Order: sequence, then structure tokens, then C-alpha cells
Amino acid sequence: MARLSDDFISEIKYRNDLGELAASYMQLKRRGRDLTGLCPFHGEKTPSFHISTEHGLFHCFGCGAGGDVITFVMKIENLDYMEAVKFLAERAGMTMPEDDYDDSLSKLRTRIYEANREAARFFYQKLVSKEGSEGLAYLRNRGLADTTIRHFGLGFAPDERFALGNHLRSRGFTESEMIAANLVFKSRSGNSVLDRFYNRVMFPIIDVRGNVIAFGGRIMSDQKPKYLNTSDTLVFNKSNNLFSLNNAKNAKSDALILCEGYMDVISLNQAGFNNAVATLGTALTPDQAALMKRYCKEVLICYDADDAGQKATARAIEILRRAGLIVRVITIPDGKDPDEFIRRHGDKGHAAFQNIINGSGNDMDYRMQRLRSRYNMESTQDKLNYLNEAVKLLCELDNPMEREIYASKLSDETGVSTSSIKEQVDAGLKRRQRAYRKNEVSRAQRSLSARDDKVNIQHKDHLRAASAEENLIGYLINHPDKLTYIHERLRPEDFTTDFNRKLFEYFSERILNNLDPLTALSRDFTADEQSKIAAVMDKQADMPQTKNALDEYIDIILDEKSKPTESDIRNSSDKEFADMLSRLKDKRQ
Repeated sequence: MARLSDDFISEIKYRNDLGELAASYMQLKRRGRDLTGLCPFHGEKTPSFHISTEHGLFHCFGCGAGGDVITFVMKIENLDYMEAVKFLAERAGMTMPEDDYDDSLSKLRTRIYEANREAARFFYQKLVSKEGSEGLAYLRNRGLADTTIRHFGLGFAPDERFALGNHLRSRGFTESEMIAANLVFKSRSGNSVLDRFYNRVMFPIIDVRGNVIAFGGRIMSDQKPKYLNTSDTLVFNKSNNLFSLNNAKNAKSDALILCEGYMDVISLNQAGFNNAVATLGTALTPDQAALMKRYCKEVLICYDADDAGQKATARAIEILRRAGLIVRVITIPDGKDPDEFIRRHGDKGHAAFQNIINGSGNDMDYRMQRLRSRYNMESTQDKLNYLNEAVKLLCELDNPMEREIYASKLSDETGVSTSSIKEQVDAGLKRRQRAYRKNEVSRAQRSLSARDDKVNIQHKDHLRAASAEENLIGYLINHPDKLTYIHERLRPEDFTTDFNRKLFEYFSERILNNLDPLTALSRDFTADEQSKIAAVMDKQADMPQTKNALDEYIDIILDEKSKPTESDIRNSSDKEFADMLSRLKDKRQ
């Protein structure tokens, strides 16, 4: 089956300007002809995301992500290639060509979505039937109204091992499709497939486009684990999704309430707080923080008050702050969780919880309070330890006015002068600055040494050659009219690194066929390879665009190619070795 044509891809990209589309997901600022902003794919405070409007490419200097508008949609909407193309075609009012592309993977993803949707229907029907009476009683005992149960599509997996599999089979789903959706798995004997979920209250996990992508299930017995979640599939990654974000994204709020579990979120929604979300059986990840950043400016952490919850809160604060989000911490009285608190207050649950939100402090207040609770202020040594730890926290604050305020508060608490505290903070900031510079130098050295180049694995062993090859490739893309001149002086076999040789041949062929060099990047290269190409083009923007520069790149490539390798020397005859030495001596003269 043929691939999508260049003409179709070119039209897709022409009608979907990368800068315009990216601006619908993030804030961008113009810098000359290009655009910059905070990367939507990882948490950061300083903008490192760059869009080249000339080439239609994005590149993040922080996380390394890069590519074209199709790649951007793939990453930000969690779609495969064909789904991203269809997304952009629909956005531009274009019709997909018929039967001239391979969409087998896209079709499997579609079947997984359909299987999950049918499974959700099956679980709900079981919940409201006689078989699900135990599950329905559990949910009602937890204070959930029938309207809430329907709104979240809650269900029940019967206490048998073949019920869902048999049902899906009767609806035309194959065994391989059910396994791909992680709804069933092969038995040890391999002779049958078993339902993954049984005797559990079921919580469908729905993405922001309304697709059922996974499930969480709570066991009705004392078996472990208490909660079981869908494993990662083609349509679901637990580290990149949040429960009930499909509801929260429509909330008229600039804040999200981050909870620990499904029931906390559902209870808060029932009480009128539809901006609540939860992680999916894992600790908060940077990817989830970056996802939240797309929908809010502030996150209110509402974890349990036990030790595990407080440790998770401390970790979440760090991740959310790094993502550039404002953070507050909700502390529920008497160590209750949100679900228990809401149920305890009945009809007054909304007002009671809103009062807690209104009285919640920011993350710094929370951390200072937690820190102080560990020390006895009557003890001189404890007070000193508290001051030292508190100063470390103050050093993490980027805003000088914020540091000033907390230094003053710390002075009032301990009786130590504000000037002494600020002196310690200033010393700590200098140490952090030195550490930061050291890390930046280390990162720059790693970049120069190419040790982290996972795409061109030969780069680190041929730094001079690989660098010249990259510069030449970037120059060629910017100046396709120079292809004939380059080919007169250089052949693909003159390239030292295989990946750069592959790029040179690819772009040369496209230019010879009068095709735009960059049109089909997302079709013809992996995500990592696209990121590498985007980085090469970003680097090229700062390089001289002269014929002298081009000749220098070619000379370096030819010079490096002529150098004998260890293998050449080891396997050479006496005459060949003498010839090598002679050539090297001639070059020095």
C-alpha cells in the first residue's frame, strides 16, 4: 500500500501553519521571524521552545523535542502519524485520499478505542443489573447519586473470567484486538484468554477528546491489589494522562485540584468542583505537570494527610513548580481525604470545601509549616537546624520579593534578625548559582562531546567530521541550488557517519526530484530523527551562509575521511602503512 503523497502532505502543512496551531495550545512570543515559548512537552520556567517559521519546524533546546506540524500534533494530542494527519485534514476542511496509504496501526488504535467504549457499556449494564448489585451498593454507600454514576460511566466487572471477552467477541472484536486493549490476556496454557478485570467496580478513563482509553477497577474482596489499572497500550500511557481531565478542561477555572484517587475526584465533582483530576496509580510525573499547564495556571494539591500523602505532596510541589505552575496545598482537617470530607458535610459539602480552598496557603507556606513541625523551637540546636533548612527553601524562590517576605516571617518566628537571614540566603543563592553554572558547563561539554547523541551514535567518535556534515546538510536545505556544486566535490561515501550520509542522500534525492526537502519529515523519519534534524536546522540559523563556509565544511569532511582509522592501520600491509604515513606527511607540508 502506497504512502501519502508529497502533494497531500504539503497541502496539509500549508493549510495548518505550525505557529498558529501551536499558539492554540501555548503562549508564544515573536522573536524576529520566529516564535518562542515555554515548551508544552516538559516543565520549564525559561522558554526554550522555538518555532522556525521559515522551515515550519519546532525544536526545544530543553527536552530536545522537534519536528514539523504533524509531529507537533502527534506529541501534543498523543496520536499516531495517520491520526495526526486526519486531525489536521479535518481542521483544514480537507478530505483524506482513499486507499493509498498504510493505516494498519491507525486502524488498530481505532479498534482499541471501540473495544474500550463497548467494554464501558458492558460494565455499566452489569452495574445496573442483578449481577452488579454489590458494586452499585458500594457506590451508593459512598454517597454517589445515580446521575453521578451515569456521568462518569461507572460500571462493574462480574466475578467471572470470561464475561467481557465473550461479550466483545460477540460484537466482532478479535482476540488480538482485545489483548492490544489490555482488556483480556492469554492464560498460562495459552488455550484461552481471561478478563483482566473481574469482581471490581470500574472507572472508565476518558481522554480530552472523549475517547475511553483505559480503566481503573476497585476489587470487591480483600484481594490485592485493591486498585488495578489498564497497562500501557497504543492509546494509553498512565504517565501522560489524568483522570477526569475531560471534565476539568471545561471548568470555568484557571486552577485544577489534584487528588490522589478516583473517588476523591468524583465526590468533588458531585459537590460542584468539576476542576478536580487525579493521577492514575502512579506518582505525579513531569509529563502530567506539563499536561496540566495547558489547561490551568494554578494547581491545588489535595492529597491524603498520611505520611505517604505528605511525601507525595512534597514531590508534586517540586514537579509543578518546575513546570512553571502556581502551587497551593489544601489541608483537610482531621486528616480526612476529600471524599470523606465531602460525605461528612452532606449538603453543605460544597461550602465547607470552598472554605478550605479559600484558607489554603501556597506551597511555600505549606513547606515552612511542615518543616517547623519537625523542630522544637525551645531548643537552641533545633532552632538552628530549622533556620538552616528554612534558608535552603528560601533559596529555591526565584522572586526576590517572595524571598524578602519569607525572610521577614522567619525572623518573626525565630527572633533572628532579617539581615542575618538574608545574608545566609544570599550565600546560599551564590552556591546555587555556582552549581547551576557547573551543571550548564557539564551539559555543554556533553553536547560538544556528543555523548548523548542517540540518533547519530558515531558522532562522539568523529566530532569534527560529524559537525561539518551537519553544517553541510543544514546549508544544503537552506540552499538547494548549491546541490550540483556540492555533488561535484562530495560523494555520499565521503561521509564518516552513517546517519548523516543517510540524510545527505535523502535530501539530495528530494532536491533532484524538485521536492521540498522538509515536507515529508514526519512521514519518513522517526520522532528522534526529526528532533535531530530540527536541532541541525536551528544550529544552522546561527551559521554563516557563504560559499566560503560551504567549502570549509566540504574540506573538513574530505580531510576527515582521508584519515586512517585504527582498523586501517591494524589491517594494513607494510606498503599500505608506508603510503598512509606519506599521505599524512604531505598534508602537513
